[in-house]
Amino acid sequence: MFGGGGGMNPRKMQKMMEQMGIDMADIDAEEVIIRTPDEELVFTDAEVQLMEAQGQKTYQVVGEPESRDRGESTAAVEAGDEPSGDDSGVDEDDVELVAMRAGVDEDTAREALEANDGDLADAVDELE
Repeated sequence: MFGGGGGMNPRKMQKMMEQMGIDMADIDAEEVIIRTPDEELVFTDAEVQLMEAQGQKTYQVVGEPESRDRGESTAAVEAGDEPSGDDSGVDEDDVELVAMRAGVDEDTAREALEANDGDLADAVDELE
């Protein structure tokens, strides 16, 4: 790609970044999941770096993701775990969160989650 070993000495680069108020740190991540409306991008062996500058944090993920369709978590199915909750498939933690956020009882929160396919934000919006 690039010949001649060009580029900056890593120590010099680190010193320059410190002078500009930029902090970088490696994160020992086991898994990174990026959810889009249609799929999940799952990085199981990714290198993750955190860069903080001017009060803003930026995460850099380097690796090859596995693409999964959105829906029930494949990892939970592979592990043999069932989602917590009742027969509706709605997670009890989600029910509690929606109930608390919208100021309603858990049955009402559960119904709103079921009506919105488990989408927390939509369920809260419906109830507020």
